[in-house]
Amino acid sequence: MGSFDWNLVTGVLVLDDPGLVVFDLERDEFDDTPEGLGLRIPADDSARLADTVQGVLAAGEETYGAYFTVRRRDGRDQWTHTQGRVLRHPDGRPSRIVGIVRDATAELAHLSALRKLETARAHQATIVQRTTEALSRAVTVDDVTASLTGAGALERLGADGLALGLVENDSIKIIALSGESLEILSERQFTRLDGSLPLSHAVTTRQARFATSLTEVAAEFPLLADYLLRIPYGAAAYLPLIAQAKAIGGLVLFYRRRTEFSPEERNLCLGLAGIVAQSLQRALLFDQEREFATGLQAAMLPRRIPEISGGEIAVRYHSAWSGREVGGDWYDVIALPRDRVGIVVGDVQGHDTHAAAIMGQLRIALRAYAGEGHPPSTVLARASRFLAELDTERFATCMYAQVDLETGGVRAVRAGHLGPLIRHTDGRTGWPNVRGGLPLGLASVFEQEEFPETRLDLVPGETLVLCTDGLVEEPGTAITQGMEALAHAVRSGPEDAGALADHLSDRLWERWGSGDDVALLVLRRAPDPGTHRAPRIHQYIHQADPEGLSEARYALRQALRDWGMPELADDVELAAGELLVNALLHTDGGAVLTMEVLPEPVRRIRLWVKDRSSVWPRRRTPGESATTGRGLLLVDALASHWGVESRGEGKAVWCEFEATGVRSAGA
Repeated sequence: MGSFDWNLVTGVLVLDDPGLVVFDLERDEFDDTPEGLGLRIPADDSARLADTVQGVLAAGEETYGAYFTVRRRDGRDQWTHTQGRVLRHPDGRPSRIVGIVRDATAELAHLSALRKLETARAHQATIVQRTTEALSRAVTVDDVTASLTGAGALERLGADGLALGLVENDSIKIIALSGESLEILSERQFTRLDGSLPLSHAVTTRQARFATSLTEVAAEFPLLADYLLRIPYGAAAYLPLIAQAKAIGGLVLFYRRRTEFSPEERNLCLGLAGIVAQSLQRALLFDQEREFATGLQAAMLPRRIPEISGGEIAVRYHSAWSGREVGGDWYDVIALPRDRVGIVVGDVQGHDTHAAAIMGQLRIALRAYAGEGHPPSTVLARASRFLAELDTERFATCMYAQVDLETGGVRAVRAGHLGPLIRHTDGRTGWPNVRGGLPLGLASVFEQEEFPETRLDLVPGETLVLCTDGLVEEPGTAITQGMEALAHAVRSGPEDAGALADHLSDRLWERWGSGDDVALLVLRRAPDPGTHRAPRIHQYIHQADPEGLSEARYALRQALRDWGMPELADDVELAAGELLVNALLHTDGGAVLTMEVLPEPVRRIRLWVKDRSSVWPRRRTPGESATTGRGLLLVDALASHWGVESRGEGKAVWCEFEATGVRSAGA
């Protein structure tokens, strides 16, 4: 320890001999000035010392202390400590600073070691915290592997490479690899638990192994030698994964430059192994439970869909991706008497195995009621009563329709469920107004088992889409937004029912994040384009669709142009408009428009307008001031023939136009 006396007035700094020793200076090397110490004090430390002294003088303080480094002749940096006392004139002005300097290397070496240890512990705590946080969100085994191998995962673990294995019977299966060149280990994806490899040895003995030389490991385990010598790592920790006193797998952490594993580092590795083991145990249990639940749910759904004539049906079912939840969503296709088909989608309240069990019972009951030939309203009323009588408080929503693919007639009912979406032959889509009742079960509890029936027409080539709410609901957005997304996907999708079902699954089920189950049913009535000599088009016009008439007129004109008879377009358009307006104004529902070429005996156009009313139209003789009643008069004047025929529960008004332009008296 040395002392100094610094005259602030003259600037002379006097160091005694021990002080010169502290600074590693000879007497003739020091010029008795503060600047003379710059030979040994680095510039940064010198500036910091000057700031400390100036701060004390400016603040009127009396003492100070500071640590700094002295660069000795041999190049070593020596920690040094100084303490000084400011002496002042009676008026308070500083005159001198006297103090001591001493070698503080030994003192700070211990402090540095403590700080290094604290830093290492803080780093280890961060590794444990980040790993725990990442794995806390993992639900499935795939989630666990993604957490351990995804972006930033190795950095979180403090490792350069990773291999994760699961015990399966008498083997260990590598399920995750991350790190440079480790993909070569996938060649040994399955390894017998016989201790012949370091990871299987760690798992069978339940003892971790910390290897600072992979060359030595390769010598001890020759089966792995070729692989270990081809990867760029120098050390590894082989860790058994123990959960509930059972070895469920193994974890290998690889390091590039580690030469030792301190006790703290070993404890860190063992702690990480424990965290991973607990996460894997939970994930394995979840996957087993989910496999059971989804298997139960799948068993409740129909194993096959009956083949139908006159159309095609495709169904898809997707389970939710997250959670142990399984839903009560279902679909069904039921062969009915008189060549009709019943189509169903529904959703039982809740997301658990109880919901799936209720769904299975309700599906079978509804299928039985439908198979008995009851009207759709009766089928849902009885299904509601059945659900209400079960020992459950669950309710269900449902959409059920009976479809006659020969005539295109659809009788639809719904119980608190989303209605159907129809894609027309020209690509337009619409949500027909299907009246509804209360959800099944609740309707019986509140004694309101009324499910009004809505009749629709599905023309050849049109597609009917039924789905559960999981396909159109996105958390945080209105269901109308999802319905518009579904309509857009249907408009842009392929015509084939199966291809369209896949298209909707890919576009929407994955888009919404799949937090809910989805049941999807797509029915397409077989197109009826006629033949090359006798082509045919069909179009359905909804009663509440203001654009339907203009779309129909455009379709007629386009078809006549394609068929080489554009000269008939004006007459056909006018007649079609009159017949369609009559059907939409005077009947309850929409109308089906069909136009076809009749090639024999004279090539001509026949136009059909079908509706559900059995009342035949009458040709009137309106007065000069009348504003209505001239529709059939116009048709009679424009067409070569016209007439009315009964069709099922309704009728069809038809008229013909000869391509030669020769007209005969109306029928």
